[in-house]
Amino acid sequence: MSTSITRVVVTGAAGKAGRAAVAELKEHGYDVLATDAAERPSDLEGEFLRADLTVYGEAIDVLAGADAVVHLANIPAPGLRPAAATLTENTSMNAHVFLAAQQLRLKRVVWASSETTLGLSFGPDRPPRYVPVDEDHFPLPESTYALSKVVSETMAEHIATWSGIPFVGLRFSNIFTAADYERVPGFKDDPESRIWNLWGYIDVRDAAASCRNALEADTTGSVNVIIANDDTIVSDESAVLMARFFPDVEVRGELIGHQTLLSNQRAKDLIGYRPQHGWRRPIDA
Repeated sequence: MSTSITRVVVTGAAGKAGRAAVAELKEHGYDVLATDAAERPSDLEGEFLRADLTVYGEAIDVLAGADAVVHLANIPAPGLRPAAATLTENTSMNAHVFLAAQQLRLKRVVWASSETTLGLSFGPDRPPRYVPVDEDHFPLPESTYALSKVVSETMAEHIATWSGIPFVGLRFSNIFTAADYERVPGFKDDPESRIWNLWGYIDVRDAAASCRNALEADTTGSVNVIIANDDTIVSDESAVLMARFFPDVEVRGELIGHQTLLSNQRAKDLIGYRPQHGWRRPIDA
């Protein structure tokens, strides 16, 4: 546990990443306040406060007394709400949390950005510029959801400069729980069905661990890192996938085995991220 950060607010705590982040932080000795606009999940233990972060005053109330925030509350994907609502509500929630952190002088902000800022959805008609896709592939939003994250990364950069608070944006790949892994046999041999994010994924436990890594890392300013597993979610090796679907795309370096095509190297270098779980290993390991 960080010696300077003890009290952490986790927003979006009713979501699958939020529940896992609360459990991860508690396991490592943090004092956690969980919050969400939804009601408390039955499996979420400990302190919980229901709050609507589109209201700035509620963001202030939730963060008061905290050392840091792990901000995971947002509409989590495109297509769940009208496009304008997704953009407006996500940027509103993020602005309120970021500005409340500045006003209350929190020590660190960790928040959920998205792999979608990098160009998703990919396909033969919309290929990546190169692979493995890394942080420099940003910004290529293809939806108002992705745009909300791009706008929020810009907000984070400037508020970090104004306040001196370190911000870490986690560009999460598609998050998998134990229940999600049950679907893998249905698509692992059908790579076209998962082409949209270059076959990327992240185990929910590693997503949660990356939140703790970001809290404890020695970073300054605003940094944004891709959080993806070391491998892909399909059976074919990565070089085979590229030759079949993106034969004209530049491949930087050698693709070895099932190597991820969403580079997680910067997350490893900056915050000490190390994925430990995945579909090729026992799911309960």
